[in-house]
Amino acid sequence: MKFLVIRFSSIGDIVLASPVLRCLKKQIISSEVHFLTRSSFKIVTESNPYVDKFFYFEQDIKKVTDQLRNEAYDYVIDLHNNFRSNKIKRSLGVKSFTVNKLNFQKILLTKTGINIMPHRHITTRYLDTVSGFGVKDDGRGLDYFIPEKDLVKETDIPASHLAGYIAVVIGASYHTKKLPVHKLKALCGGIDHPIILLGGKEDRNIGEIVAEADSVKIYNACGKFNLNESADLVRRSKLVISNDTGLQYIASAFNKPTLAIWGSTSPKLDVEPYYGSSVKEPPYENILVPGLRCQPCSKYGNKKCPLGHFKCMEQMDINYIISRVNYRLGR
Repeated sequence: MKFLVIRFSSIGDIVLASPVLRCLKKQIISSEVHFLTRSSFKIVTESNPYVDKFFYFEQDIKKVTDQLRNEAYDYVIDLHNNFRSNKIKRSLGVKSFTVNKLNFQKILLTKTGINIMPHRHITTRYLDTVSGFGVKDDGRGLDYFIPEKDLVKETDIPASHLAGYIAVVIGASYHTKKLPVHKLKALCGGIDHPIILLGGKEDRNIGEIVAEADSVKIYNACGKFNLNESADLVRRSKLVISNDTGLQYIASAFNKPTLAIWGSTSPKLDVEPYYGSSVKEPPYENILVPGLRCQPCSKYGNKKCPLGHFKCMEQMDINYIISRVNYRLGR
């Protein structure tokens, strides 16, 4: 059987969908699995051994759709479910199975606070799309594969951090998913352990401000490494502290202990760290301000707080987070 799996974005969602690719390939012996995503996410996908062929596109999907028609698929597994993926399915004209994104439930939750979400993780709902083939969740959690060329050399890490460090992920796609600079400074300043800050080039300046508190203890790696290299730094860490962003789920793929920091989004959206059923006690904690009626206010994040107070981050208890760090480090 020949499958096309579609997931256009984002880093986190592609990682969260990875069990579908593994379970399809391993449980259906005759399967050939192809994957379609945006070109910008090639680095996230190209090393996955459970995919036989990749297709990438920029903006115009016509060219890639023509290529897909030549593949003569038996089935399409649509893990994105938007106008563009539906257009591809119509064009291919084969039977398809599509994830339910629960848009109505998410709008109801973020706009009114009424929670009728099914309390089933998005990864398990991704796996629902292939259950009709007899494919079952193997309990192994998420996958992320780092090519050898992107493994970080020890010479690229400060000598003071080689014996172990905490990875603090300060980046995120939206402002309201990021811990504010003054909170980051208080957090990193209060942690008595080497720290590596992770984020993109856009987070570099904030990282420098945070690292000023102790340039020996805090190493600002933001913008210095590509995604795979940053993933490798996550893999090698003792503990991960992360905003709601792709590296949080990559940490899950490596079974790293994780403190997940939530701002405008929330675990109520069924997107918390995921380790699979084979891990009896998943090593993560959700960190959020308790009792906020306005959280979550978005399923993606916002450029600014809709109410102007940003309580979900400004009221974050940094001393509590530090205490959970010490607990996770066995102190």
